[in-house]
Amino acid sequence: MLSKLFALVGQYFILMGKVFSRPEKLPIYRRRIIYEMDALGLNSIGLTAIISVFIGAVITLQMSINLESPFIPKYIIGYATRETMILEFSSTVVALILAGKVGSNIASEIGTMRITEQIDALEIMGVNSASYLILPKIVATVLFFPFLTILSILIGIAGGWMIAVFTGIMIPDDYVTGLLYDFKLYSIVYSLIKTCFFAFIITSVSAFYGYYAKGNSLEVGKASTRAVVASSIVIMIFNLILTQILLT
Repeated sequence: MLSKLFALVGQYFILMGKVFSRPEKLPIYRRRIIYEMDALGLNSIGLTAIISVFIGAVITLQMSINLESPFIPKYIIGYATRETMILEFSSTVVALILAGKVGSNIASEIGTMRITEQIDALEIMGVNSASYLILPKIVATVLFFPFLTILSILIGIAGGWMIAVFTGIMIPDDYVTGLLYDFKLYSIVYSLIKTCFFAFIITSVSAFYGYYAKGNSLEVGKASTRAVVASSIVIMIFNLILTQILLT
């Protein structure tokens, strides 16, 4: 079991060595990066926004219902919603969601190219297929996912404010007071650093499973599933490591 794991990790790092070799034609890579930003980033805005607004609203609603003690000020609800969105949800949970959407897309796309021998054709033409197919995706997600994180934070906080306004479960001014209470800019920096790591993990791990897919279309589906599972596990491990490093 351990030998297979070490072999898999070694194969991953060998592939990353090929991915980060010097690009042959930079203009082509720039065009592909822009294309991947649209395909992997812009197309994820809708899902991120919908999930974030409801999570922000639910956090505010649940805390308003459960914090009934007169000794706990109501503005703590806004503070807790802000901290939850910034520190964990908009970076880690959104990354897990994107691992399912973006990761499976990457693995299935590259896996299909592998089993239809398109990757072999690129290699025959002298193209570094690993760099050409994977590097633009990594660059695109590492650059664009932080924008999704910022968007998720803003929309989640707005969702909490809207539930306070439309249900009357708490005074909106108290919610805003909580949002401003003891705000630390480093929390945003911490969240964005995690997002960049998670973007790299999602893209590289998913591309790895797709690149080494074998067999038929059924195997591509299995590779896509393995990519999502592996990405999610690695994200949770690095979430623990980065939290320990960045917040202590």
